[in-house]
Order: sequence, then structure tokens, then C-alpha cells
Amino acid sequence: MSTTPKKELGQHFLADENILGVIGRLAELGADDVVLEVGPGLGVLTAYLADRVARVHAVELDRSLEPRLRQELGAGRENVDLQFGDALSLDLAALEPAPTKLVANLPYSIATPLVAESIDGLPTVGSWCVMVQREVADRFFARPRTKAYGAVSVLVQLAAEKTGFHPVSRNVFRPRPNVDSALVAFRRPGELPTDYSRVKAVIGAAFAHRRKQLPNSIELAGLAPAEAVAQALLEIGLEPSARAESLAPEEFVVLSRALR
Repeated sequence: MSTTPKKELGQHFLADENILGVIGRLAELGADDVVLEVGPGLGVLTAYLADRVARVHAVELDRSLEPRLRQELGAGRENVDLQFGDALSLDLAALEPAPTKLVANLPYSIATPLVAESIDGLPTVGSWCVMVQREVADRFFARPRTKAYGAVSVLVQLAAEKTGFHPVSRNVFRPRPNVDSALVAFRRPGELPTDYSRVKAVIGAAFAHRRKQLPNSIELAGLAPAEAVAQALLEIGLEPSARAESLAPEEFVVLSRALR
């Protein structure tokens, strides 16, 4: 059975089980939890989760890992549902029972889009505890006017509050990655704005050309004429010369509504 990590899939398998306790603490695992795990790899975290929660939906792209996963999970863990496919294209919202938490050592290549899409795509998920590149972890809760601040920062911060952060040594993975990693935990304190899909589109358009002023960036994305964006910015007390990185997350909601 193949257990060789595939570089093209961004695979870095957990090799040090000491980190599992940290994940369990930050994820605040409970016996009634239904956990979605994306990228179970060799099943080390999957087995840990299965022993502590009601059900685990484990989604793995690499079909060659199935024999090793089945072996690792073994008998007595009938509460694990293994699915093979691309988590970015599967209908994860259709999982039964619906996941209440997302806990995963995410493949580097999909970490940012998966988290961003899970915010509105998985409304039953109330909390996240994900292992990602340190750079990505820092981006989730970056502040405006910083290099790390971007579309995913705004999307995450509009939906969630950070509850935990833990730097992770490169030595817990096989193969040892060339970048630092971190665990970041956050939870959903309330409902998304009712017009979230519109807000999300404005955020994407604003950061699509982040070096340009907002009116030009949003017009280039085809969302609204530059003149209308400039007028909307004035109406909400911002300069038409503003760039996306200067707006706080809540200001994107206000801008979206002004553009209507």
C-alpha cells in the first residue's frame, strides 16, 4: 500500500502524535460533535477524533491511501465515514449528519479556499480548528493595512472570532515541510449578514486588484462602475482613493449595501 506523500497534492502527514492533544484542546471536542476532516492522510488524526466524537466525515482526495486508512481506523470505529474526492467540488453541505466542526490538517494547496468556502457553504459548522501554513494562519486574522490582510482575512473575520493559536514545529510532519505551520481555532459567534453573498462578491472584487483604488478594482471585476463605487465610498465617509487593504471587515458590509 502506498504511503508516500505526494508533493503535487500538498501532502504532509502527521508523524508526531503529541500534537493531537493540542488539536483536541483547541477544537474543544465533545462527545456529540460531528466533525468534518479534510485530508486525513494516514488517519492519525482521524482515529483520534473518532475516539472522542459522535461521527467523523473524513474526505480524502488520494485514493491510494484507502488501504492504509482502513487499517489505521480498524475495527470499533464505525463512526467514521470515509469519502474519496476533491473537497472543493464535493457537496459537503449534504453530509449526514451535518458537520458541526471542521478539524483538519489541511493540505497546503486547498487550505485558503476551503476555509473561505466553508464559512457560508457549511452553515452548520460552528467552529474550526485547522492546521495550515503559518503564513495562512496569520492571514486569517490579519489587520487592515498589513501585508497579510486580504480577502480571506475579511471573510473569516466577518464570520468568526479567534479562540486559539499554536505554532507547530516542522518536525511533526513527514516529509518535513520547508515552511512553518500553525494551528488556528475560531468559532462562529452569530449569523452571517443576510446579504453575505453580495458582500462576498464585493470583497472578492476589491482584492482582485489590490494595488488599484477600490473604484477601479471593483469596476474591473465587472461588479459596478467606478463612478458608482466612488460615490458609495463618499456616502459612507471613505475616500474614493481608498484601496481594499485599508477597509475594516465591517466597512465592506457597509460599502456593499451602499452600492445597491
